[in-house]
Amino acid sequence: MADNHFQNTQPMTHQMVKAATAATAGGSLLILSGLILAGTVIALTIATPLFVIFSPVLVPALIATALLATGFIASGGFGVAAVTVLSWIYRYVTGRHPPAADQLDSAGMKLASKAREMKDRAAQLTGAAAS
Repeated sequence: MADNHFQNTQPMTHQMVKAATAATAGGSLLILSGLILAGTVIALTIATPLFVIFSPVLVPALIATALLATGFIASGGFGVAAVTVLSWIYRYVTGRHPPAADQLDSAGMKLASKAREMKDRAAQLTGAAAS
């Protein structure tokens, strides 16, 4: 019931901004994951003939396998990170209170408070300088 109350008190634009942020963060991580995968395949394609020409057969095979495994692991890791971020933000937007949501809200309030203090201080200084 408290979750419903929290969800209803948020303005629609605020929820839309959260959803846009979620889509941007998740999409960026997914694109990064795909780019790393493509880069790994291209680098392996370019490097493999050089390894074959300048090294014995087993050394390039071992290096190529290590590069391929590293690329797939990095690509998979970024994919998992993207899905995790999207899942966290979805739960935050829908009011399901994911881990560290309180810390995020607290940091936002502190930042807004500090911005108000700086604005008031600037107004005081400019008012004193004008006098």
